[in-house]
Amino acid sequence: MTEGVTIGTVDEVLTVRCGLVPYEEGLSLQKRIEAARQADEVPDVLLLLEHNPVYTKGRRTDPKELGMGEDWYRMQGIEVCETDRGGAVTYHGPGQLVGYPIVSLKPYGDNVHEYVRRLEQLMTGSLAAYGVDAEVIDGLTGVWIGGEPPEGRKVGSIGVHVSRGVTTHGFAVNVNNDLQPFEWVVPCGLEGVRMTSLCRELGDEVDMDAYMDVITESFGEVYGRQPVATSPEELSKLLGEPAPVR
Repeated sequence: MTEGVTIGTVDEVLTVRCGLVPYEEGLSLQKRIEAARQADEVPDVLLLLEHNPVYTKGRRTDPKELGMGEDWYRMQGIEVCETDRGGAVTYHGPGQLVGYPIVSLKPYGDNVHEYVRRLEQLMTGSLAAYGVDAEVIDGLTGVWIGGEPPEGRKVGSIGVHVSRGVTTHGFAVNVNNDLQPFEWVVPCGLEGVRMTSLCRELGDEVDMDAYMDVITESFGEVYGRQPVATSPEELSKLLGEPAPVR
């Protein structure tokens, strides 16, 4: 992106590719952007990143979902973190694309359900670009391939938090990531759920940068925004302090 991000332009979203980010650092960054967005100091922002291995516990997480005990997971090199998003426990790790839209809901009538429907459309559309037919199933969260469980396989998750009309958290799509850690928990609170990835469905590794290109373009179309590529350093300047991104 060239110098000089325009502040307050309603129809743009700053898209920031952050690389591999520890979960707590990503959460801190979201909170700082959230406060700036609530104060109309920055436009909408879409963070695209990957996390170091971590299980995150949503507001509906049952301790039984982490059946091996938190210390055991940490011994495997996987952090366990609390979070204020909706939903149950899930896993993030390298090779999974995580998207955090920090956006105002005003243009969408402050309708959280409409916002989530568009997230689902974003995810299914991005997978369709790779020839993968994904869908949303009534009564189940996230995005699925091959119908309902037990035959169906979950490829993407959604967990959203809204405060004073601004969203945090967002979506995750399994692209090239290791799926084994999902088998050590009850992912998304669903017993016996089968997880999959775009790589597994295609039988070949997917270029993450290319997939982020697809997500960025699709986000602009689905939410009626003009994506503006922004570096982490430029985002730091807008926030007035160094941003904890790699």
